[in-house]
Parts: sequence; C-alpha cells; structure tokens
Amino acid sequence: MTEIYVDADACPVREEIFGVAARRGLVAHVVSNGSRPIRPPGLANVRMVVVGAGADVADDWIAERITARDVCVTGDIPLAARCLERGAQALAHNGKRWTPDNIGSALAGREIGRYLREIGAATGGPAPLTKQDRSRFLSALDAAIVAAGRAG
Repeated sequence: MTEIYVDADACPVREEIFGVAARRGLVAHVVSNGSRPIRPPGLANVRMVVVGAGADVADDWIAERITARDVCVTGDIPLAARCLERGAQALAHNGKRWTPDNIGSALAGREIGRYLREIGAATGGPAPLTKQDRSRFLSALDAAIVAAGRAG
C-alpha cells in the first residue's frame, strides 16, 4: 500500500495532503524535528513523527523508510534525490515532480544558489505559494500516488 511521507517543518500543503490521504485511505507520515510544533490533525491515518534535533535527521528518517511504492512531499532537493534513488515518487510543494531526469540540474542549481549566498549575493527566497500552485500540487500528488501504486 502506498504511503505518503511529508517533510513537514516547512510544508505549506499539509492540509491538502491530509485531505488526499483521507480520501484515498492512505497513511501519511508527517515528519518534523519539533523545532516548529505542528498541530496533529486528529486523523487516524496521519502519523505524527517527531525526530531529534539536528541537520537532516528528519530527512534521514524518511529516506531510511520510503520505498518504491511511496510518495515524498518535500521542498528539500537532496531529500527528493535520496527518495528517487529508492525508487519513490517525490514532489515539491508547488506540484513540481522530481524525476531522475531533472533532479541533477536541481541539485546543481541549489549548489550555485548556496555559493552565491556565501559570497553575499542577494538570491531571494522561494515565491509565495499561489492558488494555482496548490491546485497543481493536488494534481501532481494524485498522479504520484497512481505512479507509486504501479511500482508496488
């Protein structure tokens, strides 16, 4: 059975994920390091997982458990790459699906952005999530669940 893993600390689409998981009867693992308390939704199919503090602890928890029949929702490109390596589906909060074909350039772009920030260049942050992004995310999540189900 497909499960959804949510890199939750900075996830703006948790409510959308809860709705899709409930509608499809799927378990959603909401993983955070506890630095920002996340209110449990009170749904039987949502498992709140609080891991220890530290860089990549939540990412490690997800990457160690995700399988080819699962979906990861994350804004963290290295975590998305790790999930793809395990054969899982991965998507960003705006509905962008990560694939083996696009993850390499995304990782490279992330490193360029990190370098620019280190030298003091203003790089800006991510654009605010729009209604269109949320709609695109819901469509991408449904498609990723279907694709993950085929892998199982």
